[in-house]
Amino acid sequence: MQIPSKYDAHKVEDKWYNYWMKHNYFHSEPDEREPYTIVIPPPNVTGVLHMGHMLNNTIQDVLIRRARLLGKNACWVPGTDHASIATEAKVVAKLKEQGIDKNDLSREEFLSHAWDWTHEYGGVILEQLKKLGCSCDWDRTKFTMDDEMSEAVIKVFVDLYQKGLIYRGYRMVNWDPEAKTTLSDEEVVHEERQGNLYYLEYKVEGSDEKLTIATTRPETIFGDTAICINPNDERFNHLKGKKAIVPICNRIIPIIEDEYVDMEFGTGCLKVTPAHDENDKNLGDKHKLEVIDIFHDDASLNSFGLHYEGKDRFVVRKEITKELEDKGILVKTESHINKVGTSERTKAVIEPRLSDQWFLKMEELVKPAIEAVLGEDADINLFPKKFENTYRHWMENIRDWNISRQLMWGQQIPAYYYGDGKNDFVVAETAEKALELAKEATKNQELKIEDLQQDKDALDTWFSSWLWPMSVFDGIRNPENEEIKYYYPTNDLVTGPDILFFWVARMIIAGYEYKGEKPFNNVYLTGLVRDKQRRKMSKSLGNSPDALKLIEEYGADGVRVGLLLSSAAGNDLMFDEALCQQGKGFGNKIWNAFRLIQGWEIDENIPQPETSKIGLEWYEAKFQSALVEIEDHFSKYRLSDALMAIYKLIMDDFSSWLLEIIKPAYQKPIDVHTYKAVIEAFENNLKVLHPFMPFLSEEIWQYISERTPEEALIVAKWPVFKDINEELISEFEFASEVISGIRNIRKQKNIPFKDAISFSVINNGNTSKTFDGVIAKIGNLENIEYTEETVEGALTFRVKSNEYFIPMVGAIDIEAEVVKLSEELKYTEGFLKSVQKKLSNERFVAGAPEQVVAAEQKKEADALAKIETLKASLASLN
Repeated sequence: MQIPSKYDAHKVEDKWYNYWMKHNYFHSEPDEREPYTIVIPPPNVTGVLHMGHMLNNTIQDVLIRRARLLGKNACWVPGTDHASIATEAKVVAKLKEQGIDKNDLSREEFLSHAWDWTHEYGGVILEQLKKLGCSCDWDRTKFTMDDEMSEAVIKVFVDLYQKGLIYRGYRMVNWDPEAKTTLSDEEVVHEERQGNLYYLEYKVEGSDEKLTIATTRPETIFGDTAICINPNDERFNHLKGKKAIVPICNRIIPIIEDEYVDMEFGTGCLKVTPAHDENDKNLGDKHKLEVIDIFHDDASLNSFGLHYEGKDRFVVRKEITKELEDKGILVKTESHINKVGTSERTKAVIEPRLSDQWFLKMEELVKPAIEAVLGEDADINLFPKKFENTYRHWMENIRDWNISRQLMWGQQIPAYYYGDGKNDFVVAETAEKALELAKEATKNQELKIEDLQQDKDALDTWFSSWLWPMSVFDGIRNPENEEIKYYYPTNDLVTGPDILFFWVARMIIAGYEYKGEKPFNNVYLTGLVRDKQRRKMSKSLGNSPDALKLIEEYGADGVRVGLLLSSAAGNDLMFDEALCQQGKGFGNKIWNAFRLIQGWEIDENIPQPETSKIGLEWYEAKFQSALVEIEDHFSKYRLSDALMAIYKLIMDDFSSWLLEIIKPAYQKPIDVHTYKAVIEAFENNLKVLHPFMPFLSEEIWQYISERTPEEALIVAKWPVFKDINEELISEFEFASEVISGIRNIRKQKNIPFKDAISFSVINNGNTSKTFDGVIAKIGNLENIEYTEETVEGALTFRVKSNEYFIPMVGAIDIEAEVVKLSEELKYTEGFLKSVQKKLSNERFVAGAPEQVVAAEQKKEADALAKIETLKASLASLN
């Protein structure tokens, strides 16, 4: 077959992806093989491919492709998450453009629009992952709102409720006024922001006296129901038992005492607003204070806000500050930095709010998940281990999980109300079952389904995705089915540390609750993708490259290599587009090496040169050594290091050395034994390269010879481990230094590489002569003469204790050479002096680390050897 002169990534990628899909290589069914399973961290159905997805999914594809080559039954389950808050926001925005208000729609009408939106835009990201080369089992694609997935979620809710673990409670929650829903604590991002501390004067009832309080939120004074002082604060003894008057609304409130008040902060007097601060709510409960909610669900003020009714809280903050100032109530304002909770999804400032919500008790559920990761017999590994501390902190300080959301997009909470009371409800998987339970509860057999009202709230998105490793194999609805028993627990989970608690920990909790075992063996936590300036990539900064444009420019393989070369396990990676160019260049180098080999004419009648035989034996040893290193890196999830080992193997050992050793003389043929052996070596290279560069490797593999679908590289066998000839590797390392010495002298003295030269050696180190033929061939030497005496009038260099001589060829400027060598000698002697001064310093030798002292001693030995060689060279020129 005629091989194109250039590698065309675009043609190749489409061709082989379609071929892989046609032959169903990605699909898995349970069989007698060992399973290897990965479930994808389901991206939001609203999502498009960004750099984080690119890194995460490249890593997963590397692991899954390698598992296939190792002969395992590899199953990578793809899917998307319904992302309730994000998707509902997009649907609401689209409806708004059409002049439709969400509040004017019934639940069914809104869900119809949401499904339309999902069918139109959802899953775009999965199609984009195909461009990256992801070999997911697309037949198994799941969506967290699929009917069977939703059934599993509802089944779990009912089960946990029946176990007494789910309850309804009136609590202070995190309210997102933009999405108009509650959020769990973990969905709130606390940011330091510059704000103000406002000092306000409250009148004391029945006197001319005033007290001053400090607040960051003057707009909440309408919800004040007490002033609190510390009973130990002597400054305020005279206020005990009295009442204060709230400015503007003139409500009379008690002055209460509690040691909760920090006497050092602000003025020592605290305004208590139980409806809008969790600590104030606790104080309010303790002292039985009135609770006044002053906000609508969009955080505008309600009728308690008087003339500010209907205005946004931040607008009111500005306006009320002015009013308080005009009335002489605002004493002073100070700059103040405080932590502000914001919604992870909408970025809106969170409003603490009292609300009836559904909660899941976590205290007991979490115990097996703590043991699984942190116990003595832990059977889930986090990579890198440093994240165990983060995991411990979250899990040991866990609070009950607020699982209800005031949204329509999501699984509707299966609670059915049959009366007017707050607790007049039943929980069931279906309305029909709920009716039976309601009839039992009310003793009213006349009840109809129409008499029941299902709870309007939806479940938190994470309450569906925490079941993911089980629900994708139908393990909740049918816990004994063949697939869940075969594929579960899964092997590796690859995700970001930012969802270690949101998702990873919760999946572990669910796994032990519903399967009695871990959901996965290993969790590989990738770093965040940052730019060269260490900034997190984001749309707002404009520093995030278009993922698909990168693939267009550098090819999928080039981008995969670029991402992994910049990625160290668990650390943030500094992405540099130049690394994608390096990846593309690596691909071109491999392509050109293959074209070089294919360009050689083969002669079946000529014998194999000894140089080729020994060169191929050396490369086999080097390959086996690299294979062990690659295996070690994979076992520790150091995929970047594994790739770098392959990169060096192919770029240096194969392309720069082996091909030089075996290549035939100009316009001469190659023997058939060498040709077959180098093709076999190339094929082994392609096997270890395939997980990282699937398209290029498959393309070359298929060019090497005609292959049946069963012989495609994607389903080939990973190279087998063999004994490593360490001695051969060591001998070649020495020989390569000799070749480098010859090349340096040729370059320095402008001796053309086409001119054969004489070469002599004093073999002080009794060095093996195994690679003499290789040295002679690559160095283009007439011969290698072993001698006991220094060769006069020759250029010299040393490798360890051996001394090598190249007679001077042609016209050489002796004087210039003497000057040059003399300068080099002078510099080296000065360098030696500085090293020896350091080594003669007893304090340095005693105090420095062992490896530092050893490095200095090596510098001394190298300098002494170099001085000896330079002096010998000068002597031969005089």
